[in-house]
Amino acid sequence: MFRSEAALPLGLLAPTLIYLGLLILLPVAQAVTLSFQAADGSFGLDAYRKMWSDQAFTEAFRNTILLIVAIVPLQMVLALSMALLIHSRFPGHGAFLYIYALPLAISDLAAGIVWLAMFTDQGYLNTILQGLGLIKEPIAYLSYENLQWIFIAVVVAESWRATAIVLVILLAGLQLIPRDYFEAAEVFGANRIRRTLSVVLPMLRPSLQSALIIRTIFAFQVFGVVLALAGRQLPVLGYEAYDWYYNNRNEHIAAAFATLILVLTIAVTIVYMRLLRVRETEIAR
Repeated sequence: MFRSEAALPLGLLAPTLIYLGLLILLPVAQAVTLSFQAADGSFGLDAYRKMWSDQAFTEAFRNTILLIVAIVPLQMVLALSMALLIHSRFPGHGAFLYIYALPLAISDLAAGIVWLAMFTDQGYLNTILQGLGLIKEPIAYLSYENLQWIFIAVVVAESWRATAIVLVILLAGLQLIPRDYFEAAEVFGANRIRRTLSVVLPMLRPSLQSALIIRTIFAFQVFGVVLALAGRQLPVLGYEAYDWYYNNRNEHIAAAFATLILVLTIAVTIVYMRLLRVRETEIAR
């Protein structure tokens, strides 16, 4: 009797553990091993040396970090604003949520193609601006001569595509905060900004932590949107891993890029968990 009760949790967890082991942990271990393996089967740091010396590495690393710095804070602010707006339950908030969450059903490459139709020379943006008389000739937003516009286009497309992920997480966290706290703060004269700073953000910390970790991991892996809008004009770490594997046929250097992305995401996750540490009492709330 006692054995069966003790084995029940393990039995329920077994499918998840098997899934994580076979489809996530095993491929990760293989990729890390491959990054230290040379073409002749020996082990060393040759792949990492070639990765460091690659002429696109420094630019790809810089662009990846810049995209994270630009995208993650912007999406957190947008998602928190939209979550608070929906949580206020204004008329039609349900339909607004469904419309705002539509990009969740679109892949990153498809999102890049959608925004490519906006930013091309004959795209919707130039057509609208010309129709309003704001510009005389189309602007080449995605030209190599306008790298700042390429960067902005990627930030806009990625923010449009993935802000809904953060919104859903934060909205779920808001639903767990008892409305009594909002009413008490309102009784004591706290305005909306004060309630957000003193009530919402402290109690939303577990959800903020989860949203930051998930969104930053996805930002490190950004690839499809950059491929569709910029191609080689805006190299990022994810694209370099793809390029070395598919175009250069070197799986070892590709695995080195993938391992670097893994190490960076683990490091950032640890930082988030320390900065937004959630106590057991907050989890139990």
